[in-house]
Amino acid sequence: MINHTATIAFIGTGNMAGAIIGGLLEQGYPARNIIGTTRSPDSAEKASKALGIQVTTDNEAAVAQADVVVLGVKPQVMQTVCAALGTAIQQRQPLVVSIAAGIETATLDQWLGGGLPVVRCMPNTPSLLGAGVSGLFANPAVTTEQQTLAETLFRAVGMIQWVQQEADMHTITAICGSAPAYFYRFSEALVRSAEQRGLAAADAQALVAQVALGAARMMRETGDTPTQLRAKVSSPGGTTVEALRVFDEQGLDALVEAAVDACATRSVTLTDELASKHD
Repeated sequence: MINHTATIAFIGTGNMAGAIIGGLLEQGYPARNIIGTTRSPDSAEKASKALGIQVTTDNEAAVAQADVVVLGVKPQVMQTVCAALGTAIQQRQPLVVSIAAGIETATLDQWLGGGLPVVRCMPNTPSLLGAGVSGLFANPAVTTEQQTLAETLFRAVGMIQWVQQEADMHTITAICGSAPAYFYRFSEALVRSAEQRGLAAADAQALVAQVALGAARMMRETGDTPTQLRAKVSSPGGTTVEALRVFDEQGLDALVEAAVDACATRSVTLTDELASKHD
């Protein structure tokens, strides 16, 4: 059940924050209980009209009335923003939620003065359409009620997955945050192959998009595993098995594993780099 009484402050109202706000409003969350902030009066006015909520340039005033503070600014400016908000957040003691990549909960807590409940989230870009997946990690100070509040935020833009170890957020980055690009890359290759065989580019893209959508729905709605679904369209001696044979011969599994490892490793490196820059 959604708690409609909590006031949520979004520090930064960029694309992802805007998607979350829109999702909350669509689910019936009261606009009066959501406040956003931007850097200039002009952008605040535009954001207020676009999102249908109160938007201000005063971060501290927004925090002063918030039960949940969503930090939606870029990682490079997060420490500066936190330094300016520290006093207000310590006085209010809200749940702090970060959607900034690469910044650990302990680092955020330190920048904000310590002792705070902090949830770190990695949403992916399909969240902009309400079809995303968000990985979440909560530090020990987060209560069960606050976890439910965090879930309310991110269920508004798709499904959620909690992890128990913060290090697992690197895996979430590799298989959720970055993974839409993997599917786009595979789709590029399919579209290109279709074009080479004579289909118009627009037709090929439409067909591949529908195939991807249908395959995703089959995985979600049938209860079958990808392995089971693959077997159902792979008749012995048929056409599909020939394509799959080439994938196997060319080492598709090893290629995907290497790509995921490279992504997760880079996530670790970026996190370390951000931490070292602000020590």
